Amino acid sequence: MSETELACDYLVVGSGAVGMAFVDTLLTETDATVIIVDRYAAPGGHWNVAYPFVTLHQPSQFYGVASKELSTGKKDQTGLNAGLYDLASGAQVKAYFDDVMRHTFLPSGRVQYFPMCDYKGDGAFTQILSGKSHKVTFKKFVDATHLKTSVPSTHTPNFDIDEGVRFMPLNDLPRLDTAPDGYVIIGGGKTGIDACLWLMESGANPDDITWIVSRDAWLLNRKNTQPSMEFFEYTMGAQAGQFESIANAESFDDMYDRLEACGYFLRLDPEVRPTMFHGATISEAELKELRRIKSIVRMGRVSRVGLKEITLAAGTHAVTPNTVHIDCSASAITNAEIKPVFDGDTITPQTVRSYQPVFSASFIAHIEASDRSEAEKNKLCTVVPLPNSTQDYLHMTAAMMVNQFNWGQDKSIRKWLLENRLDGFSDMIAQLEKTDTERMAIMGRLRDNAFPAIGKLKQFIAELS
Repeated sequence: MSETELACDYLVVGSGAVGMAFVDTLLTETDATVIIVDRYAAPGGHWNVAYPFVTLHQPSQFYGVASKELSTGKKDQTGLNAGLYDLASGAQVKAYFDDVMRHTFLPSGRVQYFPMCDYKGDGAFTQILSGKSHKVTFKKFVDATHLKTSVPSTHTPNFDIDEGVRFMPLNDLPRLDTAPDGYVIIGGGKTGIDACLWLMESGANPDDITWIVSRDAWLLNRKNTQPSMEFFEYTMGAQAGQFESIANAESFDDMYDRLEACGYFLRLDPEVRPTMFHGATISEAELKELRRIKSIVRMGRVSRVGLKEITLAAGTHAVTPNTVHIDCSASAITNAEIKPVFDGDTITPQTVRSYQPVFSASFIAHIEASDRSEAEKNKLCTVVPLPNSTQDYLHMTAAMMVNQFNWGQDKSIRKWLLENRLDGFSDMIAQLEKTDTERMAIMGRLRDNAFPAIGKLKQFIAELS
């Protein structure tokens, strides 16, 4: 079969949220042509295989592409997110990205989209269904798959499962038609949280749920992420409290105690000190609901799931053959290797602001569109490492604060942040009136503690390295 020759300015592999956010800003700010290659049948990346009850865990306003709003602009009136801004469902996110592709990207005449394709490298890819091969000549290559997302439906557990055990990804939970003896949730991260909450919201008795938590996590309070002036005291107050807590901390543990005391962090059990931090965000109502589950197994990682017992690093837990085991052990976004964002003709989008991969992709595209040297671009796009352990919070926060400082020194970047809907907080600060003494005091606390906080972070990093 002959090979088709194609050409473009940017070859983008991956039409997940990161790839879509990057291309959207590139189309807005340049006249570049783009070819997008992806293995899924529709844009949206891992959302194509996510569990049916998944939602965003931060407000929809901070997600998607810069040119099109995802949020309804409404606060939820019922449920565990009541009083806070809407969280788009997985179905809404999929439809949103499909709409962006169909009604923004393709009509531009500058984007060619090739779904259901296997990228071979060096500009070559093959269409999975036809076997047809293509070769692309490009100026820049964008690897929008580097921030890999593992989801339960495609995840291979790293423990043994005996024959006959009722074991499933949480994608299959809504298919249950009879009540089992009980439910075992394997995984203490955001996916495990979602499984627990969905079971209880759907009528399961919390006493029938066992939650295996190999590591407890520090959690972010969703109330502190709300995108309106109504929540200024929480959103900007949390930032001020964060810097204040770090700056005044006498030790690493004292820092976490202060961060919890000021309301920046939450934890499942006040008596169990977390050792994990992935940046998961929950509401206070969700935390209260999770605390209804009394059977929480903290014996390390699972090594085997049997018909009558689960073997863990520090012991066993008894089950029955009619217990349903739900795999929530897949990591969310993983990043095996930090690379320079800009490296010759290769661009590797990564997080340049904590917790916000899509904003980061949009920002990277904006910097790519500017007339700057590669060294200048990489300085402005220093990678903010994704956190796993509690120590990783130090590196993540220090890198994020340095980036924010560097961006603040550039008038054009400050203007762009103010106008980019994915940023959110710049507009909130811009609305602040100097006569509002209480809110100005919050901003004063934030500014006064920023540099001392960076110094303290560097101190703790040095002490723990």
